Amino acid sequence: MKKSTFVAMILGTIGGILFALGMCMALIPKWNAFRPGVIMGVIGAVVLLIMVLVWRRMENKEPIKLSGKTIGATLIGIAGALLLGVGMCLTMVWSHMVAGIIIGIVGIVMLLCLIPFIKGLK
Repeated sequence: MKKSTFVAMILGTIGGILFALGMCMALIPKWNAFRPGVIMGVIGAVVLLIMVLVWRRMENKEPIKLSGKTIGATLIGIAGALLLGVGMCLTMVWSHMVAGIIIGIVGIVMLLCLIPFIKGLK
């Protein structure tokens, strides 16, 4: 395993855990930890962004160029992940099974649409 891959794996794991725990803290009312959850989620997102920058630097890759396609793909990914998460919360936390499943499936479809959007169809 390359050093850059190992560093990316460690930072990605730490950032992902912090982000996921923060979102759980913010979205589960029984925990009564909305503000600390948002703070922890933001810290996790910052660690994940640092991971991308460190990995690209260690691989000697050029910085990411912002274009309409990059911004669009990012927005589609964010919307799809949020819809999938909201669907899961509706199903598991708030007992709205049908609405949660439908919203979750819409989120999954949006995330699947990223593949042809980024790679293109041949």
